[in-house]
Amino acid sequence: MERYFIEEGFGNLLIISVYVDDLIYTSDSEYMLEEFKASMMKTFEMTDLGLMKYFLGIEVMQTLHGNFICQKKCAKEILQRFGMEGCQSVMTAIVPRTRLHKDTKEAVVCETNFKQIVGSLMYLTTTRPDLMFGVSLISKYMSKPITLHLQAAKRILRYIKGTIDYGIMYRRYGGGLVGFTDSDYAGDLDDR
Repeated sequence: MERYFIEEGFGNLLIISVYVDDLIYTSDSEYMLEEFKASMMKTFEMTDLGLMKYFLGIEVMQTLHGNFICQKKCAKEILQRFGMEGCQSVMTAIVPRTRLHKDTKEAVVCETNFKQIVGSLMYLTTTRPDLMFGVSLISKYMSKPITLHLQAAKRILRYIKGTIDYGIMYRRYGGGLVGFTDSDYAGDLDDR
């Protein structure tokens, strides 16, 4: 994906993002948007699809309050692909205090399937930062995964089942960026 930043005048910004034959552009200036659109349509054969609703598997909902991005459709496809669409959901992506390990005595599961699950989950982290810790944890075991690792991956899928509508809301007005985190090692730090 290529990104071009064109600045014209003080405070006016036009951002253009190109992926193969798709083009997204935004600006803080209505004039710059219209000028860019007119020049592109004059030079190239192009269709204006209006406000962005869907791009590269990411759903975009634009409201007066802000923009919400999610991957609900993609999450449903992932659950279906790995036979988890009918599973029971869980409230957490990882069991608290989970410690994964490499056990050379335990049976190895299908490495290709495990890698496909992890790769799919990695793509979902684009709009689901709540998955990042769990996905990062299981991705350490891409080589010779065992049943324990596959169970942890399937738990993340079960968590997604119950949180399929989650995403990121970018508020139009208001405070700054707010984030939350929880560390698997928080309790261990107190024990030192």
